[in-house]
Amino acid sequence: MESDLVFDIGLHRGEDSEFYLKKGFRVIGVEANPELCAEAIERFAAEIQSGQLKVINKAIAQKHGRVKFYLNSKVSVWGTLNPEWAARNHRLGAESTECEVEAITMAALVGEFGMPYYMKIDIEGNDLLAIEGLMHLRDRPKYLSIESEKEGFRGLRREISIMSLLGYDQFNIVDQRSIVRQHPPNPPKEGRYVKHRFEIGSSGLFGEELPGVWLTADETIDAYRPIFLRYALTGDDPFVRSRLARILLRRIGFGASWYDTHARKK
Repeated sequence: MESDLVFDIGLHRGEDSEFYLKKGFRVIGVEANPELCAEAIERFAAEIQSGQLKVINKAIAQKHGRVKFYLNSKVSVWGTLNPEWAARNHRLGAESTECEVEAITMAALVGEFGMPYYMKIDIEGNDLLAIEGLMHLRDRPKYLSIESEKEGFRGLRREISIMSLLGYDQFNIVDQRSIVRQHPPNPPKEGRYVKHRFEIGSSGLFGEELPGVWLTADETIDAYRPIFLRYALTGDDPFVRSRLARILLRRIGFGASWYDTHARKK
């Protein structure tokens, strides 16, 4: 494991990579959408020139080759390889356009660039595929994070189970709505101290700087139960069909949000 290396799997426009770079980490940013890669290359020209950042315009998949990617121009962060997620996006009014992109496996990515200290994964419905790609490697990142399952509780349990099999024994649940209110601690606990304002959609702090409580696997599953109740009531495919009723439920604390699960191992 390389202590100064971060993988940003799901680079998007570099909202997270900007923070990692400012803190002094080397970053490998992986993004399937060629338009977003072009934006990131322009945004971080100096860091790419210095070698601190490498942008990889490929999708994480189970094998190499060309794969179908669902490009979403309405909500750029919703680009996905997962046809079920593309169908969900369609139901939510964000149509996708199909294209083909190059794919790379997680093992090949680690083989080329080394094992990172922290791996952020946010690839719209394929996060589990990415962490399963670590299964046959001898080492794993000390810290990783994924955007957690929200469609079914069985899927959430599987995510925690796979991470536990990979050696992760502590977990931290982060409501994405809270990230814009995070502030890097001073003195720093990861990299160097920087002032930074997190953009909406960012993954925020990581590792030992992460706020909140670290939980066991069982505690994490229990903590997600009320979250999934809110998903069922007011999420993407809600049990409560009345828009007015959903608004009222959100006002009394039953609003559905996106959550990230961070994991660490000893």
